[in-house]
Amino acid sequence: MKKIAFFCIPAHGHTNPMLPVAAKLVERGNTVKFYSFDEFAEKIKKTGAEYVSCDPFLTELTKQEEQGLKEISSTEMTIQDIRITLRMDSFLDEEFKSFQPDVVYTDSVCFWGKLNAWKHNVPMVVSTSTFAYNQLSSQYMKNSPKEIKDLILGMPRVSKELKKLEPYGYHVKNVLSLIQSDNDTDSIVYTSQRFQPYGESFSDHYAFVGPSVFSTVIPDKKKERPLVYISMGTIINDRPDLYSSCIEALKDQNVDVIISCGKTLDPKTLGVLPDNIEVKPYVDQLDVLSRADVFITHCGMNSVSESLYMATPMVLYPQTNEQKAVARRVMEVNAGTLLNDDSAEGIRSAVRQILDDGSYAKAAQACCDDFRSCSGTEGAAEFIETAPHTSESIDVVKELNKANTRFMIFYWIAVILMIILTALFITRRNAWIIGAAAGYLYPNFANTFREQAYEKLTAYKKQRD
Repeated sequence: MKKIAFFCIPAHGHTNPMLPVAAKLVERGNTVKFYSFDEFAEKIKKTGAEYVSCDPFLTELTKQEEQGLKEISSTEMTIQDIRITLRMDSFLDEEFKSFQPDVVYTDSVCFWGKLNAWKHNVPMVVSTSTFAYNQLSSQYMKNSPKEIKDLILGMPRVSKELKKLEPYGYHVKNVLSLIQSDNDTDSIVYTSQRFQPYGESFSDHYAFVGPSVFSTVIPDKKKERPLVYISMGTIINDRPDLYSSCIEALKDQNVDVIISCGKTLDPKTLGVLPDNIEVKPYVDQLDVLSRADVFITHCGMNSVSESLYMATPMVLYPQTNEQKAVARRVMEVNAGTLLNDDSAEGIRSAVRQILDDGSYAKAAQACCDDFRSCSGTEGAAEFIETAPHTSESIDVVKELNKANTRFMIFYWIAVILMIILTALFITRRNAWIIGAAAGYLYPNFANTFREQAYEKLTAYKKQRD
């Protein structure tokens, strides 16, 4: 039996998938210490794990910093993670000495968990509550101008904070090494390899275990009329405008509606509700989704995974870069439609599209079957217990990089030769046009080559494995 230290940031979407894994590890006879925050204390204790409060180490925020976190600023979240790590340093030094964990299971963006696993030379498994992102799957993340500005302007501040880690024994090359997935780190991802973008590019260090849930409920869609469920998650859910539009859109429809609005909004502010609509601060989401026919969602990974686990197609209303990546994947498998118009008319049209076109429900059911065929919490527990792991399969990303480099060299040598030949035998004055055209066309050629090379590499990997 193993001693396992759990670490997570104070966020529901990151903590919730770790809870069933903790419960399963305890059930299998392991000792689990879960380092988290007081708002999750009761949930953690119910798993049988020992809860250790990290609330005393939270930093006091200025109004500007607090606003940055509310707006999900990557710069602000990174800086706060580093500061919490420094505040916890001596405490975690003592904890690692006294508890002596055999394995650290840490959220992918929980810096103090990762850094202390490295510092104390303890095998680490990463809990990935979103998609796993490498150089291929990260193409799904398209930064908005605001996010790009935040990243660029925030670099000096982040670099300054990273330097403060060195004297404490935390050796970090750059912030990417703390957050990016690589093929050498043991990781658990709460989705299937099929649903994961570019799933075949990840090595055997990755366990795609499917959604991590406590529920044993099976989807049952039989009822008198369709059920529409609406939730914007636990962070950006203060949306009375959206809820009012949903009420207006669906009040006269032959559907029942449940809205989960969270604790920041008083349901009374939405006025007198039609008979077919309920508004509640919280619901048992998995239970509701098991009966729902449409889910209007912000596209958090946890919510989308639970929706597909319960075979419920979605109206997709992403608010962040990460959520847009999840929404894109849902649309690719045809399990949802994007809400481009959040007026009452637009919402009504999107809901009717899902209800009237059976292909969405069929696609959601296919995802449900796929998710339920994964190893689940049992597989996650076994993967953690047997860490560290080795991988004998080919590293698709490394081989693809080699192929891309060869293509780039060949391409530009060919372009240079064409420019020289044109200048010698046709026209020296206009030879530059070939170079300009080649530069313009290169991204398209490179993308086409990369996709073809990826297909060949993954086919070879499957054949060899």
